[in-house]
Amino acid sequence: MEPTKTNNPDYYHKVVDCQWACPAHTDVPEYIRKIAQGEFTEAYMQNRESNVFPGILGRVCDRPCEPACRRGRTNEAPVAICRLKRVAADHRDEDIKDHLPVIPEQKNGKRIALIGAGCASLAVANDLMPVGYECTIFEALPEPGGLMRSNIPSFRLPAQVLNEEIGYIVDMGADLKLNHPIESMKDLLDEGYHAVFVGTGAPKGKELNLPGREEGGANIHIGITWLESVAFGHLETIGKRVLIIGVGNTAMDCCRTSLRLGAEDVKVMARKPREFFKASDWELEDAEEENVEIIVNHSPKEFIVENGRLTGMKFRQVEYEIEYGRIVNQMTTAEVIVPCDDVILAIGQDNAFPWIERDLGIEFDQWEVPIVDKTTFESTLPGVFFGGDSAFGPKNIIWAVEHGHQAAISIHRHCQGKDLHDRLPVMMNLSSRKMGMHEWSFSNDFDPAARRKMKHVELSQRFRDLTTEVELGFTAEQAQQEVERCLNCDIQTVFFDSLCIECDACLDICPTQCLTMTPDTDMDAVLSHMKAPRRNKEQMLLISEPLKQTARIMVKDENLCLHCSLCAERCPTAAWDMKKALFKFPRAIDYKDDVHNCPDHTGRNR
Repeated sequence: MEPTKTNNPDYYHKVVDCQWACPAHTDVPEYIRKIAQGEFTEAYMQNRESNVFPGILGRVCDRPCEPACRRGRTNEAPVAICRLKRVAADHRDEDIKDHLPVIPEQKNGKRIALIGAGCASLAVANDLMPVGYECTIFEALPEPGGLMRSNIPSFRLPAQVLNEEIGYIVDMGADLKLNHPIESMKDLLDEGYHAVFVGTGAPKGKELNLPGREEGGANIHIGITWLESVAFGHLETIGKRVLIIGVGNTAMDCCRTSLRLGAEDVKVMARKPREFFKASDWELEDAEEENVEIIVNHSPKEFIVENGRLTGMKFRQVEYEIEYGRIVNQMTTAEVIVPCDDVILAIGQDNAFPWIERDLGIEFDQWEVPIVDKTTFESTLPGVFFGGDSAFGPKNIIWAVEHGHQAAISIHRHCQGKDLHDRLPVMMNLSSRKMGMHEWSFSNDFDPAARRKMKHVELSQRFRDLTTEVELGFTAEQAQQEVERCLNCDIQTVFFDSLCIECDACLDICPTQCLTMTPDTDMDAVLSHMKAPRRNKEQMLLISEPLKQTARIMVKDENLCLHCSLCAERCPTAAWDMKKALFKFPRAIDYKDDVHNCPDHTGRNR
């Protein structure tokens, strides 16, 4: 068998499932340990290195890390990673400005235009200003934040949190121009910026062109536009009976906002069964807790308009034939009319670039989405970059932040006249956590506690206004219990084959049977000898060099390991050690080359 190349950072990175799943690669176990030690400011800054907006994402992140959490392999709920991020944000020092990146007084003479003051553009500015760039952010709305402000209701994301974390970036020296929509990319390019970043999101809600749409238009609303009107105080009421069409996260925000504007009967109409919903489970749970009714298998057919006013919607009731998680057939079984006063359409979002002239060299595909390099985020016009939803369509905040990190590197490389694809590798450092013969600098007991349940404001108090935050955050006791549920996946079990005397002590003590010693044969034979069956082929096996006593090999199934340290504690020769894997993901400031000539969008040096 070929020994595992553990010097490749991807190997140990993939073992840290939460960090591997996070688009921005936040060091989740490390900040959780800092919370456990009461180091909330340090935990906050650990978060901010990668995700930029810990307080915001601690409330509204889509949590790709949690389904990956190793705790789920013990048949338990994942660690409340997102909510612990909020714990760090809520309890950190009030003034963290001394911890923020230092902005050089002497700029490098390069001017960058960022279109849209959303999460992607702000992340780009956050990374470029410490390198000496002058960043100008153009925002069409009267306040920064993009869809974070206009589409996420304040009962989920308070304006104070949003303003504070955006302020940290703007106060670094960004020139923020509010109420300043860009109406011509050509005109902007003519202003002499050295690079342009487009982070305008996907601002166009999808339509539902059915009979009655035009006649009932006064009471039929596009979800993201409607939420924006509510956010900026242009709309304060809605009808008593409201139908939400769609079951994504935007639909959940629309239905819950409707209740706060006076709606009494809110129904979410879903075309497919629940297992096909796009909304996160916790979003659905929060809506249903507020007595929103979710009706499945209803396909919209017609808006019912009587005497010039919307009175209901006609739906086809549909039955589906499902095989292996996929719909293979469907049939209409009946038609029903559901009464309503207002309808909100939340069936998706599209990019919209009417302000980008089509003769500049920026190419678009058949869906009018810009053609963007997935590594560099550069468009087909050199010096013009896209990120966030504007690059590849709607995703979520944490993806947009990672786009911003990578686009900032590309912009910096562009301004050096360097190859944008020539990027620094991810670096890894392993450091032992041994403090004594059987002591480690982390808590390695398995805590059987269940996931803590966050307290919410009572239903009777939630609907008084739009600014009452529903989730109250973890109490100190809850946070203390939840951090102990983390399995410290970043503390790796590192094996030194030259020290192994093949005593089998580690095999005997392992509680999950993830370790096996087997003859060095082919993969099929090795798998047949493993003490526990390999169930997850996504994670590699740790395969040692042939051992000196018998030429057998040590095989470890990373998928089963709970990082309990028992193998390292039992081993008499220290062939096993527990080492913290620290990964360094390059940012723009890590590219130390001096900036000389900077090509503009035409490729000419300035």
